Amino acid sequence: MLDVALLAGSVVVLVAVVAVRLTTRMGLPSLLLYLAIGMALGESGLGVQFSDAETAHALGFAALVVILAEGGLTTRWSVIRPVVPLAAVLSTVGVAVSVTVTAFLAHLVLDITWRTALLLGAVVSSTDAAAVFAPLRRLSLRPRLVATLEAESGFNDAPVVILVTLFASDAWNTTSPLGLVLLLVYELAVGAATGLVVGRAGREVVARLALPAAGLYPLAVLGLTVLAYAGASIAHASGFLAVYVAALVLGNARLPHHRATLGFAEGFAWLAQIGLFVMLGLLASPSRLPGTTVEALVLGLGLLLLGRPLSVHVSALPFRVPLREQMFLAWAGLRGAVPIVWATIPLAEDVHGARSVFDATFLLVVVFTAVQGPTIPLVARLLGVAAPAEPHELAVESAPLEDLRADLLQLSVPPGSRLQGVYLSELRLPRGAAVTLVVRAGESFVPDRDTRIDSGDELLVVTTASARDATERRLRAVSRRGKLARWFGETGDDGRDDEHPP
Repeated sequence: MLDVALLAGSVVVLVAVVAVRLTTRMGLPSLLLYLAIGMALGESGLGVQFSDAETAHALGFAALVVILAEGGLTTRWSVIRPVVPLAAVLSTVGVAVSVTVTAFLAHLVLDITWRTALLLGAVVSSTDAAAVFAPLRRLSLRPRLVATLEAESGFNDAPVVILVTLFASDAWNTTSPLGLVLLLVYELAVGAATGLVVGRAGREVVARLALPAAGLYPLAVLGLTVLAYAGASIAHASGFLAVYVAALVLGNARLPHHRATLGFAEGFAWLAQIGLFVMLGLLASPSRLPGTTVEALVLGLGLLLLGRPLSVHVSALPFRVPLREQMFLAWAGLRGAVPIVWATIPLAEDVHGARSVFDATFLLVVVFTAVQGPTIPLVARLLGVAAPAEPHELAVESAPLEDLRADLLQLSVPPGSRLQGVYLSELRLPRGAAVTLVVRAGESFVPDRDTRIDSGDELLVVTTASARDATERRLRAVSRRGKLARWFGETGDDGRDDEHPP
């Protein structure tokens, strides 16, 4: 049985990986294909039986921890910092507006109890950046919009899971509105503080740790994010906010083998997404989905046409966000697989009507993701929020050379970099730093002062520990403004050391 399970699992993963290229070309979120794979394997397909809601709930939360960790690690603080206040309001006030509007429509139109209506409203109120990754990657948008969507998706899981858990538990009968507000404040504040403490402490430890293998650094970083989640959860605070904040701090620190850590986190997150979506597809029952069509359409249309736009408008009022950008944020707020995970909470608690909540949520996600996802590029063009492509930022990787009290920096010269055409003598690296190797077109050579840098070159720079920061800043400054960067006032600051998350 183990051999068969390994064979089936490997085939599913390989098919899912190859299918990413197909969904990207079509502009569709890959989750739709993964859900379809799960349903094809399930009771209406190959006959694999899976109905354990408690296991799905536990594995779903574990997968979300990994996905949120990757989101925090790959998010640049210097990019999202200007929109953090807006994202925070969207994730709290916006969620409250969305839950209220959606629950009111569900109670009024579907004639269901207030508890079930609020449960439905809470379940579908969390956006999912992964759902729009494929269409966004094909489109250049204003940085403010992309940053807002990323930050909101990282922040809003925390308040939503608190609401869903409350509505699905016995505390529904005893918690007052004031008690709910105080609970939200406590869980979010302690969760954020836990993530900040773990992230900053982990940053100091990992930066000074000389591990025997480069592959251990990604494991240490990912382990710290899981530690943040577990620590906050034990304190009855928001583990999801803790893991995102910790990952945000670690991802914006100058850690050894930073690019390798990001690559590992991205691959692990893809694996978590594949497993999560396939499992949710297995849990769904295609024979029951048609019976919830009316509920799914009422919820989806109410959320798409009223709940989401109103929540964005109310949240954006203090920030004077243009109406066109508000409309795009409303349209691009896809729900993805996260609401389906939240729907497993009442299912695991055996709440009355939980199966209908799960089926309606599943159908809503599939239908509206399929409708909204491919239209995001068109909506962006119609609203005039697309932006011209910008040159890639220079990425520098480092590896510690503890015994030599030095660092080895590895960098690739991206298209559009002002490093192209600069002679090594014109770099004016600080004392204690030198370019020791150049890899060009697959061939490596030792450069001299008259070597001219070309686009696509890979450079190896050896620098003393004390000169490392100045070296990185100089390289970034020249990459942005050329050899006269200092004359233009460019310092090469990348927003990591001087702009840590608060």
